[in-house]
Parts: sequence; structure tokens; C-alpha cells
Amino acid sequence: MTVIDGAMLATPEPALRLCLAPDGSRAGRLDGAWWPRSHDLSFELPALAAELDAQWGRVAGITVNPAQWLTVPRRIPVAGHTVHTGWLTAVQGRHTISVRSHLPRRLTLLVVPPRTGAVAAARLMAEAADPANTRTASELLADEPSAKVPDRRGIVWPVRDPSVSAWGSARWGGPSSSPRRSDPGPRPTSGDADQR
Repeated sequence: MTVIDGAMLATPEPALRLCLAPDGSRAGRLDGAWWPRSHDLSFELPALAAELDAQWGRVAGITVNPAQWLTVPRRIPVAGHTVHTGWLTAVQGRHTISVRSHLPRRLTLLVVPPRTGAVAAARLMAEAADPANTRTASELLADEPSAKVPDRRGIVWPVRDPSVSAWGSARWGGPSSSPRRSDPGPRPTSGDADQR
């Protein structure tokens, strides 16, 4: 909604920036890509989950790596049902989002950083949705210079993740070489014990 001189005018919602591999094709390492407009999952996830509900099957759960997000909500409302969300760092790629349906299906999507330029984002989304793609999300982003932008805290992290053991705690991620870290990273909004 837009307010002009006290009158509320309906404005169209911006289109969801999502690209999925074609149905029936054997997908590569990724099943497509999503290009959110911000690092705010509470704002971004409802539209993604609603679109996937319609295209792919009712979404039951979503997991992310918390490195790129301000907070990770425990659940989000989507078209009359609730989608449970969580976070993982040891097995979830920093640049992916995993979506589970009520059917035994799972999607792994490249998350194109919000500040990526439109041309680069379109190229990344097309590559991620290509069934012949064999590269990981981190490998795709490593080849795209505009994807190396500061994260939500202004830190430019290397796109290619070293081995998990070289990174900080499994809970918060980040380099283990940081002796004093004033910002411990994103925090789930409530009750994180079952999210590990």
C-alpha cells in the first residue's frame, strides 16, 4: 500500500525472483535459484513459500545457513498453514536454502545475494536452474565478481567455504580465526535448541 495525501492506494507486490529447474528433468546439484530483495527472512520467506506451495507442493519446512540472514524465524505463516524454519551450518551451504514439502520432496536453491546486479543475478539463476549444472552454489558465486559484496554486517566473506572444521562453531559459523568477535552472528528469534 502507498499513502498519498492520506489516501491509501493499492500497489502491486514486486514479483518474486525465483527460477526452478524444469519439471521432469533430472536436476543437477541445485534445483534452481531465489533472489531475495533483503536479508530479512521474516519478510522474504512468506512469498517464497506461498509461490512454492502453488508450483511445487505444500511447503512443510525450510532451512537456511544463518550467515547471510539478520534473524531466522522459527515459523512463518503461509496461506492458511505454518511453515517451520530452521538453520544449520555444518551441512547447509552458506549460499543455499533447502525446502521440504509434505510429500517426500526437497529443493535446494541457490540464494543470489540481494545486492547482486540484475544481469549477474539472471545469469546465476539460469545456471542454477539448468539440469546440466554440476557446480555448487558457492562455486557459481565464486565465478561472479558482483556476488562478492558485504554481508549484512558489512563483512566480505570468501565465497568458497573452506572445510567445515576450519570455520567457527557449528552454531554460528564464521571464521574460527576471529579471536574477539563483537557480533556473534544471526540469532534465531526464539528457542534454538531444536534447530541445530
